[in-house]
Amino acid sequence: MIPRYSRPEMTAIWSPEARFRIWFEIEAHATTALAELGVVPKEAAAKVWEKGRDAVFDVARIDEIERVTKHDVIAFLTHLAEIVGPEARFVHQGMTSSDVLDTCLNVQLARAADLLIADIDGLLAALKRRAFEHKLTPTIGRSHGIHAEPVTFGLKLAQAYAEFERARARLVAARAEIATCAISGAVGTFANIDPRVEEYVAAQMGLTVEPVSTQVIPRDRHAMFFAVLGVVASSIERLSIEVRHLQRTEVLEAEEYFSEGQKGSSAMPHKRNPVLTENLTGLARMVRSYALPAMENVALWHERDISHSSVERMIGPDATVTLDFALARLTGVVDKLLVYPEQMQRNLDRLGGLVHSQRVLLALTQAGVSREDAYRLVQRNAMPVWRGEGDFLTLLQADQEVTAALKPEAIAECFDLGYHLKHVDTIFRRVFGSAE
Repeated sequence: MIPRYSRPEMTAIWSPEARFRIWFEIEAHATTALAELGVVPKEAAAKVWEKGRDAVFDVARIDEIERVTKHDVIAFLTHLAEIVGPEARFVHQGMTSSDVLDTCLNVQLARAADLLIADIDGLLAALKRRAFEHKLTPTIGRSHGIHAEPVTFGLKLAQAYAEFERARARLVAARAEIATCAISGAVGTFANIDPRVEEYVAAQMGLTVEPVSTQVIPRDRHAMFFAVLGVVASSIERLSIEVRHLQRTEVLEAEEYFSEGQKGSSAMPHKRNPVLTENLTGLARMVRSYALPAMENVALWHERDISHSSVERMIGPDATVTLDFALARLTGVVDKLLVYPEQMQRNLDRLGGLVHSQRVLLALTQAGVSREDAYRLVQRNAMPVWRGEGDFLTLLQADQEVTAALKPEAIAECFDLGYHLKHVDTIFRRVFGSAE
């Protein structure tokens, strides 16, 4: 985790203190369940909770023990015994390290998912507000980076809203899939621990029971979780690139907010650069990069190996912390985005009406001209305008082949900008449930 790209609430989930607290809760709940089944004394289970509930686990002490044991769970259990006393011998009865580690990881990922879902809710609110603000702000739509036909800036934001609604749904599903618990013992057979212990711990930790854990929880669940994070990151990049293109000097239809005292360049005082969205593009690359090792973790040896462990210690915190930061930053970009409708209109007009070429083409075909001839006539008049040699409407109205099929006023009607906006409300109702 890089502090520069971290936020405290998400970072706290991955702190050693939080991890050891979750480990304690798993162990203590399991001991309680064992006591209810008569496997360990109820007084011992009560003592574990009494001593450990408010204990501050000494991270340095656990690290010191681990340097000798070379085993993190044993180091924790040794430290717990120092806190609890003799009753600690009843902790971890019939359990294996993976029961603690895997269940803990899934608790952390589920909690991280909750924060990410809340992040997306904030982003959706900002997108919706700005989309309705610019629902009918006309701008040029581009295909291949080239002027195509008119759209509205609100439609651009509505598209992003719909995309992040899908991202939210995927995160909700990924959270449900990852939130499982395994307390099944060595090689997952429950030979030394009753399955009812697993059911109890799962309920107490807000998880569901893993149907079959083979000692470790199957890593296809984790692969899907990190893949979803990667897709969300790609959506962040898509919107970020849109802002970056719109901020280009030659376009300048929208730009990131530039605060008082902000500097754009150490060398050129005039610069206002899209630094936030460029940063988001880079962060998205990082989040996506964590999906591949998560997929490679699926293929473990037999019932258990730890080739996945080192990977998850890195990608768990890094992917969730980075995506949390990126979603918050993108929300800020959208919320404060500077939008320039006048420049959008200037760019719409830049090609002298060529953006209406399809409507002229269709009008000619409906007037009886073959599609091939109609295309030839429209393109013949469009290309000089492309080269800066005239106005599209004027050239069309002066073309006798065109006016033989369409009267000059009918040609002029094809240049009505409102024609392209007539279904904006329909799209907004589809996306937001209302056009108001």
